[in-house]
Amino acid sequence: MPFAAVTLMLTLFLASSLALAAKPRQFIDEAEPATPASISDPKPWEEGRIDLPPWPKDGDLVEFELDRASPSRFRYFIDSSHLSIGSDGVVRYTLVAESPSGTRNVTFEGLRCKAQGVFRTYAYGSNDRFIPVEGADWQAVTSQSGDRLHRELHGHFLCGPRTFEPRPIPDMIRALQGKVRGRENAGFLPD
Repeated sequence: MPFAAVTLMLTLFLASSLALAAKPRQFIDEAEPATPASISDPKPWEEGRIDLPPWPKDGDLVEFELDRASPSRFRYFIDSSHLSIGSDGVVRYTLVAESPSGTRNVTFEGLRCKAQGVFRTYAYGSNDRFIPVEGADWQAVTSQSGDRLHRELHGHFLCGPRTFEPRPIPDMIRALQGKVRGRENAGFLPD
């Protein structure tokens, strides 16, 4: 091969290599980040401010029944006028448990409508006033705990079926009063 042809081929090869180097690379050797920069980590959940409600009035108490398959000796009530959903998504309520002798246990509690719900007691009632509970932790609502009351508050009365969100307050009151049809409570749409 003549020297001039080799020189020409070498010149063309070098020129094309320089032209390719000037263009953006089609393949990048470094891995891209797993998450695009436009997506940020979710803000961790923070509990909102808690104000203790006034003492419940008998006229505001809504009685509700637990599953009849295993009857309870206690009667249960929730203060309908101070049932609320906080900006943090926590359902807060005053719970009254009345024994057959008429003795009442009163608590102010919060419940989160997560897939596996959690609840917390903020205060206990004594002598017509609430006494705050310091340092109470959130407790899991599980079928193994034997805590049927909170399991049913989570699954049937306060949280929407299969949504893991609080029901609207009027729906909570209807559910507590037993005015929610079985299909409404099961997460199925009406016919």
